[in-house]
Amino acid sequence: MIHWNIAAIVGVSGVGKTSLCTCAAKVLGYRYVNYGNLMLDVARSLDLALNRDELFNLDIKVQESIWKTAAYKIKDMQLSSNKILVDLHGVDQSNIGYIISLPIGIISPDIIIIVESSYENIIYRRRSDKIRNRRLESLEYIMEYMNILRMSMVAYSVIYGSNLVILENDDFKICLDEIVKILC
Repeated sequence: MIHWNIAAIVGVSGVGKTSLCTCAAKVLGYRYVNYGNLMLDVARSLDLALNRDELFNLDIKVQESIWKTAAYKIKDMQLSSNKILVDLHGVDQSNIGYIISLPIGIISPDIIIIVESSYENIIYRRRSDKIRNRRLESLEYIMEYMNILRMSMVAYSVIYGSNLVILENDDFKICLDEIVKILC
């Protein structure tokens, strides 16, 4: 059994992170934080953005400030919550290239779970999303993104001593059961 306080569930858009996190948090009784939503709440409170598209089109320095503010909010949550599941991409694409979006130096997850899925399932989930209009990128782009995410999280886990698990989410129930088993 792994002793942990913060678990980061990371993956590209469309792998099912949010669905897995909300279900796992409910089953286990842990606190769930969607990092993108928390960043959007910060941006809205500062009258900088009304939606994620506006948020991620802000100047990169402004995004970084919002990113840090959201990370400090999660750090403060640690004082009142025993275990927190943080749902985030881990790596994001910006106008300057890929950037690690795991808030290094502010929160340090004890466990990082990389969720991956087939290209077909990612595209299907993106098309089926009723809340957000998600981009439908090429197979090559998605594979590059997943490889960069994997390499970044491996490096992070080695440097910061986080446990690292890579799960396939091509069957939701099986993947959820694996997450629950890891986190209980």
